[in-house]
Amino acid sequence: MDAGKKASVTTKIHEIYIRSTPETIWSAITSPEWNDKYGYRAAAVYELKPGGKYAAKATAQMRTMGLPETIIDGEVLEAHPPRKLVQTFRFLFNEQNRAEGFTRVTWEIEPTASGFCRLTVTHELDGAPIMAAATSGKYSEKGGGGWAWIISDLKSLLETGKSMSG
Repeated sequence: MDAGKKASVTTKIHEIYIRSTPETIWSAITSPEWNDKYGYRAAAVYELKPGGKYAAKATAQMRTMGLPETIIDGEVLEAHPPRKLVQTFRFLFNEQNRAEGFTRVTWEIEPTASGFCRLTVTHELDGAPIMAAATSGKYSEKGGGGWAWIISDLKSLLETGKSMSG
C-alpha cells in the first residue's frame, strides 16, 4: 500500500434494543453524569449544537497509563434530542491516532410500540483502519470491546442500574 494512502474500511453499524425511554437513553449518551458509568468510564462532554465541541476525558487510571487528559475529541454536527446525534470522533491516544483524523458517528434512538427503543450507532470509518480495529474488537479483560461493549454496557446500566463490570 502506498504510504500516502489510507485503507478504506466499511461503515460499521451496531444496533441494540433497550427497555428505556428515548429521553433517558439520550441523557445516558450525552451527559457526563451518566456516560462515566458504563463502557470505558471516560466522561464525555458535549456542546449539543452544530459546531459544538465533544471531548471524552481520561479516567485517573488511564492517566497513570500515560494517556492525555482528553482521549477523544470531535465536533457535534447535528443534535436532535432525544432521537439523533451526529458527531465527529478522533482518538488522541498517540500521534498515530491523532494523524488518522476524524471519523463520523451517528447515534439514532427509535422508540417502538412495545415500550423499548432501538439504539443504532453508525460509525463511518473510511480511511481510519486503526480506529476501525479498535472500535470493532471483541471484549477483552485487558481492555477493548469497542462499540459492542459500550452499548451493551449502556443497556445493562439502564435496565438493571448496574454496569456489566461493576
